[in-house]
Amino acid sequence: MNTLFVKTKQSQSEYPIYIKDDFSELEKAFNKLDTSVKKACIIADSNTKELYLDTIKEIAEKCFAEVSEYAFEAGEKSKNLNEINGFYKFFVEKGLDRKSVIIALGGGVVGDMAGFAASTYMRGIKFIQIPTTLLSQVDSSVGGKVGVDFLGNKNMIGSFYQPEFVYINVKTLNTLPYNQVAAGMAEAIKYGYIADKDFLDYFKNNMCKIKELSSNEIKHVIYTSCKAKAYVVSKDEKETGLREILNFGHTFGHSIESLSDFELLHGECVAIGMISALKLSSDRGYINQSDLEFAEKLFKFFELPVKVQNFEKDKIFRQMFFDKKTKNNKLNIILLKELGSAYTEKNVSDSEILEAIEYIVKS
Repeated sequence: MNTLFVKTKQSQSEYPIYIKDDFSELEKAFNKLDTSVKKACIIADSNTKELYLDTIKEIAEKCFAEVSEYAFEAGEKSKNLNEINGFYKFFVEKGLDRKSVIIALGGGVVGDMAGFAASTYMRGIKFIQIPTTLLSQVDSSVGGKVGVDFLGNKNMIGSFYQPEFVYINVKTLNTLPYNQVAAGMAEAIKYGYIADKDFLDYFKNNMCKIKELSSNEIKHVIYTSCKAKAYVVSKDEKETGLREILNFGHTFGHSIESLSDFELLHGECVAIGMISALKLSSDRGYINQSDLEFAEKLFKFFELPVKVQNFEKDKIFRQMFFDKKTKNNKLNIILLKELGSAYTEKNVSDSEILEAIEYIVKS
């Protein structure tokens, strides 16, 4: 359970995901890179700069001739092209070239931004993911989706660009405020609903230990999540079909996240969005009402929201059309055929969607 691999057909790449209890094997991972890589730039945010930057820089300096660092203010509001412009200027100032490597040290915002900058600087240079939040460890650091928000719309500008490797130190989770842990749990639970019913049972039977971040249990959660995502990405790297199921709850959730001006965490919005998607699946008779009720209990146990207040359902509905999964002004919604099996539904009426939204805006 320490290492698994992501294989992509379109990029013809294969890279490892290391799941460890510390950073003791990071030097070994760095040294497996192409020996022509001489310069490294660590991208951190204001949180990971204080917590881990010195440690990672010390390890990196053993492996690269020159190591620089760039930090920005933590949070989704920094995830924009203006901040990326600062990245580019710094890269030029430090003389980074096509043989350099970018090291993303942080959560989903850091990974998405550093990966996007790496994918576009000099038409693409190597990058590494060192995710430090649960959400990034179970989801965003794997699969190569990178990008930024634009005009208040989530991940509107971006690309598909795979890292050289992902190095997960589960002990970094111990420094997180609990709401950040909970946000990651939402993305992990998602894999149970879309691909692995047994994983839902694992959550049900180990809820307390998972919430406490017990080592064996949280490693199992991370490994199972990464394995599920790696499988989907191997089949559909650039989201032309199967990979769409990874967006279960996200079309609803991204709308709420944008309308909250990113005050609500991504994982919190995904949890609410999954309740809407489960409600719609239940209304169509694909799952039972009891399945929907269990999901609400599960999310509440992990202190995730299942409703929103002070949101208008019509505004949530209209914002959904800015989602990247909208095609020809038609919303595609990920639904469940049954627990553990998801699909893209292209024929969902406005009234069905509005009813699913109404379910989560009730007080």
